[in-house]
Amino acid sequence: MTREIDRSPARLSSALAVSAAALAAGTSALTTSTALALGVAGFVVVALGVVRGSRRAITLGATALLVGALVGGLFSGAPYFLLPGVIATVLAWDFGEQAINVGEQLGREADTTQLEVTHAAGSTVVGVGAGALGYGIYLVSSGGQPVPALVFLLLAAVVLTSALRN
Repeated sequence: MTREIDRSPARLSSALAVSAAALAAGTSALTTSTALALGVAGFVVVALGVVRGSRRAITLGATALLVGALVGGLFSGAPYFLLPGVIATVLAWDFGEQAINVGEQLGREADTTQLEVTHAAGSTVVGVGAGALGYGIYLVSSGGQPVPALVFLLLAAVVLTSALRN
């Protein structure tokens, strides 16, 4: 007698997605009340998305987190909150997608810890590296440019990441 494979999202990547979403919401909470509202809404939707295995919910939640981080960066004038918020948002989306993919392909009960940790580490290194590079470019070339210049630079990086993913 064979047992049905549980195709729910992988636990470790799900936990990482929720943790990254919490970090993104937390950085938004430190800026403005509008960013806080968007961050909390995004966190809740990402968490529901990984629990239910919904790519649409994860993408919608990550979009709310991203808008919250960008709003916070634009209106607070604090780029040091903007960078971790955007990086954590992209990681929350990536980890959520990974959780669903691993669950669908290998099943929830398969031992996928090494696979998930390797993916998470690689994504984190790329995200932090891209953020550091973007911030470095901003510092070198800003010449007194306002924070919106950094916001648009980060938005371009997110669009590029999304285009490369598809």
